[in-house]
Amino acid sequence: MQLSIVFAVLLACILSSTPSHAIPARARHQTQANPRMVTVPLKRLYIPRTDVHPQLLLQQHINRGNKRLARMTGRSEPPEHELRAEMHKRMYILESGSVNTSSATTKAGSNFSRRHSRHSKPVTEAASNASSTSTGSGVSPLDIQAAENGGLTAAKKPTANNTLGLAIDADDVGYIATIQIGTPPQNFNILMDSGSADFWVGSETCQSQQGTCGNHTFLGSKSSSSFVQSNQNFNVTYGSGAVAGVICQDNVNMAGLQLNNHTFGVANQETVQFSANTAAFDGLMGLAQSTLSNQKVPTPVESLASKGLISSAISSFKISRLADQLNDGQVTFGGLDSTKFVANTLVTIPNVSKVGFWEGAISAITVNGQNTSMTGRTAILDTGTTLIIAPPADTLAVMTMLGGKCDTQQCTIPCTSNASVALSFGNASFAIDPRDMALLPVDVNNPTGDCTAGIQAGTIGTNTEWLVGDVFLKNAYLSVDTQNNKISLAKLS
Repeated sequence: MQLSIVFAVLLACILSSTPSHAIPARARHQTQANPRMVTVPLKRLYIPRTDVHPQLLLQQHINRGNKRLARMTGRSEPPEHELRAEMHKRMYILESGSVNTSSATTKAGSNFSRRHSRHSKPVTEAASNASSTSTGSGVSPLDIQAAENGGLTAAKKPTANNTLGLAIDADDVGYIATIQIGTPPQNFNILMDSGSADFWVGSETCQSQQGTCGNHTFLGSKSSSSFVQSNQNFNVTYGSGAVAGVICQDNVNMAGLQLNNHTFGVANQETVQFSANTAAFDGLMGLAQSTLSNQKVPTPVESLASKGLISSAISSFKISRLADQLNDGQVTFGGLDSTKFVANTLVTIPNVSKVGFWEGAISAITVNGQNTSMTGRTAILDTGTTLIIAPPADTLAVMTMLGGKCDTQQCTIPCTSNASVALSFGNASFAIDPRDMALLPVDVNNPTGDCTAGIQAGTIGTNTEWLVGDVFLKNAYLSVDTQNNKISLAKLS
């Protein structure tokens, strides 16, 4: 009875916590061919989350992906009771002993009994030395520790001009850049999200269900003399969480590019997904097209282009894999960083979204080189989603070919699998590293057993739409071009 009560309390905490959203090859020197191109390094941020079992975090990502895909495709989100039921199922696995609960112990001093601040903590020397586990030998100890402990892994300082690094959140679950806002300028950690189009940070008057909006950096007239607030309201609902506030203007600096009097939002109401101390970011920057914006204002990259600070409204992403220990993720504004991809593999395709997402036609889906015969599929390319969410029939077909399995709780594959899924766009095929398909062990003490798969079944959407997140995007260079409504992908150098 006591254990059931403890897990019930834990479940309530998890349902109000923040799943990380929205992050490799070694950085090389870049010759600045275009002085009006800006590159922003994307750094990985570790958020300590030892109060949450890794399997529960994975269920959060699955729930969030399903809700996000529903919003993207204009359909009703899965009912909250269904999402809660899925979390209850995962809790039952833990309580019944199917998952080793040594990391979920509730005694004093244990992982789940501690609360942590949002600030970075160093990875242990043992974990640092346990770098990438070779394919086929199970999940890297570094990934397991990051999933259990959370926290932020900072990006290396970019060598290219006009570059912001992307920090990695925990075990590749999100990607965050630091920009400056206000007078005097303050640093804000911002989630870089190609799946939305609104830019906001927390207001000095921000409130949440828990009272204040946590240990974050806020913006307002007290902290910035250049801050100007309007009477125009906005609200945005994401796959998990929501914010509401007012439109404002202030100075924004992105990798040395000064965007004065930029129009964006300050949130004076945040749900706990954003206000919790464990949230790794102070705000979110949507880099889809502004036609998708609830604020009805240009995105920062569109404003940079309209003011002539960059040559075109282009955002380009290289996101890192924790296990590689390269930490060289970055986002580039105004062009492509040619040092990050193989030039002759670059393919450009039309954006087929009618509402402002970055959605491309998938020309083929293969498993170990074998064609799945799936046709007519499209992929919404979203840096703000950790997993790949596909229609149930497609997911089951892929998992069967991978030698995996799906039940009512999740899809799993052997942690030692060498199988590879590849998505083709245009005439180019992009293989997903097997390490990205085997996310975390179902039993965290058995890294060579069964792993939660990087592809999970969605319960909403059409039978042709895929939501393709970081599981795939770690394996390709992505560039999106608002002016030409094009998407480009290339193999990483």
